[in-house]
Amino acid sequence: MSATSTTSGGDVPAPGPPAVRRDGRTGLVGTGALVRFALRRDRVRLPAWLLALTLSTYAMAVALVDSFPDEAAREAVRASSTSPATLALNGPAHYLDDYHYGAMLGHQAIGFVGLFVALLCVLTVVRHTRAEEETGRAELLRATAVGRHAHLTAAVLVAAGAALGVGILTGLALSSLDATGYTPAGALAFGAAYAGLGLVFTGVAAVTTQISAHARAASGTALAVLGAAYALRAAGDSTAGGSTDWLSWLSPVGWAQRTYPYLDNDVGPLLLCLGTAGVLTAGGFVLSLRRDVGAGLRASRPGRREATAWLTRPVGFALRLHRGLLYGFTAAVVVLGAMYGSVLGDVESMLQDIDVMQDALGDLGGGVVESFAALVMVPQATIVGVYAVLATLRARAEESSGRAEHLLATALSRRSWLGSHIAVALVGSTAVSTVGGLAFGTVGAVATGDGSLVLDMALAGLAYAPALWVTVGVAVMLVGWAPRAAGLAWAVPVGAFLLGYLGALMRFPTWVLRLDPFGHVPRLPAEAMQWTPLLVLTALAAVLVRVGLAGFRRRDLDTR
Repeated sequence: MSATSTTSGGDVPAPGPPAVRRDGRTGLVGTGALVRFALRRDRVRLPAWLLALTLSTYAMAVALVDSFPDEAAREAVRASSTSPATLALNGPAHYLDDYHYGAMLGHQAIGFVGLFVALLCVLTVVRHTRAEEETGRAELLRATAVGRHAHLTAAVLVAAGAALGVGILTGLALSSLDATGYTPAGALAFGAAYAGLGLVFTGVAAVTTQISAHARAASGTALAVLGAAYALRAAGDSTAGGSTDWLSWLSPVGWAQRTYPYLDNDVGPLLLCLGTAGVLTAGGFVLSLRRDVGAGLRASRPGRREATAWLTRPVGFALRLHRGLLYGFTAAVVVLGAMYGSVLGDVESMLQDIDVMQDALGDLGGGVVESFAALVMVPQATIVGVYAVLATLRARAEESSGRAEHLLATALSRRSWLGSHIAVALVGSTAVSTVGGLAFGTVGAVATGDGSLVLDMALAGLAYAPALWVTVGVAVMLVGWAPRAAGLAWAVPVGAFLLGYLGALMRFPTWVLRLDPFGHVPRLPAEAMQWTPLLVLTALAAVLVRVGLAGFRRRDLDTR
């Protein structure tokens, strides 16, 4: 019943907030303001992502020219890329038909860097929709003159703009290259492949944010779809034109690769990406009409009547909050390790004629199989570094959402609360890295018949623990002293990837390589164990954690 005021002329509605009709014309009211607000919040995050993705692709393109200067070197790479395991890692065999620099770049970059473009879009949509509802901010805004579709529309526009931005910047950067196979048309097609993949997963996130009431579950579901898409693509491409090729056509990652930039520049798969993105996004809007603000289509399971004794302890409660992230990264790293391990049986024939790889492996001092395994453990370890940052910054998310304030109002100390999240991040990253190495070694042992690889690769994964602890320490220090700059912790795994994955090819200066904590880890099993750098990294991690805890104890809680 609406409030009224009595006058000589009768009952007149009392003043109140402006009414917003919930029909198709007014459901988008406020979208422009929300887009500007999202861009304001992401004014550092989005440019950093766009710059990193563009420069990574450009650096790979330049590195290919420097590393394989003539046709004979490229032919050696092509000849070594025909095994099922290599095709599963890189992409369809059609790229091998005319293996110039453009084909090499498309074969090796789209299926890998494209995953990060999809990740950017997923995180952007979830951040500006489900996360806003989970914190209650969306409900406050919806109480004003903001349409019911405005939040989702703004998030989709920002994510789609990010995908298109990556595509445009990548296309422009690659257009400046002048080498065999690098053409302006191919560069634009390459950028369009990135953009198409990003748009599809913008639509995927628009759907998953309607299913669950929690941002973590929405992101996890979307990333599970991304992992399944990558696995389908790998399975389909593992045989050159074989019976499994149709599996790749079920995967958006496969569509992006089948644009064949620099070869066919085929727009057909891009149209498939656009159509799928449109259908998924429309589905997200339809599903949003079937739920309340803050709720999800999937009801949460009721918990126990009483909490277990473990859950009443700080570490147990932190582990409960982190378990989904821990399970997801463990599964992803196990799959990645298994894929790398499957290549070990063919590695000697793959690399015997590639001089630049022979030189890189020769610097490690071990056999070809051991040296290759040690080399590819670097990107796997940096992926675990992503988990280490996410797990540590979960404490910051709990603080900014206001949930930590309620816990710290009890007898729980700040040191115990933050220490529980740190403990889960330290132990969890160590476990994920070790299990990933174990999966690598187990599959590699089957592929090569060398059973010693199982223990060797498990130890190689464990050896990266001190570097992961330093990653955690950097994040803790930022959370303790500069919480609003905690996102700078991402510089550690991103820098480790760029320096470790491209460092040898790009010939970075020695002082730059020394900034990477992962670069100080002995490359097991090719190199002998060196305890000194691991002890130094461990001591550095302990200092960083202690400094971060001291800062957190001295500052006020920041709930913004």
